[in-house]
Amino acid sequence: MDTMAVVLKQPRQISLSRLDLTPPAEGDVVVDMEWSGISTGTERLLYTGAMPAFPGMGYPLVPGYESVGRIRACGRGAHGADVGELVFVPGARCFGDVRGLFGGAAARVVVPAERALPIPEELGERGVLLALAATAWHAREGGAVPPDLIVGHGVLGRLLARIGVAQGARPVVWETNPDRRHGADGYDVIAPGDDGRRNYRCICDVSGDASLIDTLIGRLAPGGEILLAGFYAQPISFAFAPAFMREARLRIAAQWQPGDLVAARDAVRDGRLRLDGLITHRVEATEAADAYQIAFSDPGCLKMILDWRACV
Repeated sequence: MDTMAVVLKQPRQISLSRLDLTPPAEGDVVVDMEWSGISTGTERLLYTGAMPAFPGMGYPLVPGYESVGRIRACGRGAHGADVGELVFVPGARCFGDVRGLFGGAAARVVVPAERALPIPEELGERGVLLALAATAWHAREGGAVPPDLIVGHGVLGRLLARIGVAQGARPVVWETNPDRRHGADGYDVIAPGDDGRRNYRCICDVSGDASLIDTLIGRLAPGGEILLAGFYAQPISFAFAPAFMREARLRIAAQWQPGDLVAARDAVRDGRLRLDGLITHRVEATEAADAYQIAFSDPGCLKMILDWRACV
């Protein structure tokens, strides 16, 4: 088998290419993708070449970890998977010499059955948001105190705020871009300069801006926590004295775990977490190169998705 896939040959060189697929093993499923999302955090770093080195890093690569498709075929050992089922796939490594980092931006993939999470049919294209929903769930549930200040009103910031509201809180969200202050429901979105508060118990930064740490420490209550839930290309540093005076704590939310993805899916399915209003741009996968440019440059683009159905 082969597939059409987005390929980053090297930084800033992106194209739609035909790639051979690794033949499925006994416990694998073949998934025909319907939609995939573009991450403006990690995928931007891959695109610009600013991604810090880590195992598996290198070019050429297929990006993408926010994909929804339908199972086309199941191996004999693919327990719990059914042909025709709509599933969320957090990426794939099935492209031979081309790295799958993260490997979800393709018309067809081969993955172990356990990596294909069944989702409700009515979720449709919104299913691509489950990766960010799981990220928000993991960040929020991992600490003793939930965030009462969230920095950044992109998709991840909105999901963190929505989870907080669903759990009975009313967080404050900072957003420097006036065009991104809309869409709040049950929480407040303000410019940082309009906020005089300096007693936040937990500040969650999803901006990925390493230069903000000193500012955020200055807004903490004694014993408060800074939660880093973005991805940071630059080293993290801060002035010690203000952090010392507040006995500040620093926590880093790592990659979500399978249980977070299931919990996020279930919260969406039973109505505790809404995913509406977050996908703002949609294009055919054949226009992928332009789509990445828009996703990375247009402040009005919260989430760009590629439609793979014509490619399959």
